[in-house]
Amino acid sequence: MQSEDRPIGRKRNPIIEEARRRQIIDAAIETVASVGYAQASLSRIAQHARISKSVISYHFAGKDELLEQVVKQIYADTWTFIQARLETETTAAGRLRAYIQSNLDYLRSHRSRVLAVGDIVGSHRAADGTPRFATTTDESVITLLTDILRQGLDDGEFRDFDPQVVAVTVGQALIGALGRWAVDPTVDLTAYANELITLFDRATRK
Repeated sequence: MQSEDRPIGRKRNPIIEEARRRQIIDAAIETVASVGYAQASLSRIAQHARISKSVISYHFAGKDELLEQVVKQIYADTWTFIQARLETETTAAGRLRAYIQSNLDYLRSHRSRVLAVGDIVGSHRAADGTPRFATTTDESVITLLTDILRQGLDDGEFRDFDPQVVAVTVGQALIGALGRWAVDPTVDLTAYANELITLFDRATRK
C-alpha cells in the first residue's frame, strides 16, 4: 500500500518511518486516554496526530495492531523505568521498596500512558473473545515479585511466608492504588507509596 508517507519510487528511510510510527503511537495513547478505548477510532487518532488515516494504515494493519503496539511500547518504557530503580538495590527488601515506589512514581509522571494502557488491557480482546493482555501481564508481575520475595527468604531477610501469596497481595495493592488515582488525580501518591512500603516492610520482615 502506498501512502503520502512514501510516494512511488522513494526509498524507505528507517529513521523517518520509526519517528512516524512513534508519533502515531503517541497520538493513540493520548486519544485512548481522552475518549476511551471504544471511541478511539483510527480517524480520531489520525486527527489527533494531524495526519491522514491512510498514513496510519501504511504503518499499521489496523486498530488492533496499533493498540497492541501501544501496549508493548508502554510496557517496555515502564519496565525500563522500574528496572533502573531495582538495579540500584542489593537486598530483597530494598528491591521490594523500589518496586512499589517506582510503580507509583511512574503513575505520577505518565498519567495519559497509564490510563490508556489500563483501558486497552481491560477492553482489548483476542479473536476468541478472551482478554488479549491481562493474563500474561498479571503473570509476569507476580513472577517478578515472587522472585524478589523468594530472594529475601533465601537470604534470611524475611520471615517465613508463601512468596506467591504475598506477591499477589503486593500486586493487588498497586492495582488498587492505580484505580483510586485513575478516578481521583489529586490522590497523594507520595503518601500512598510510603504507606504501602511501610505496610509490606512490616508484613515481610522478621
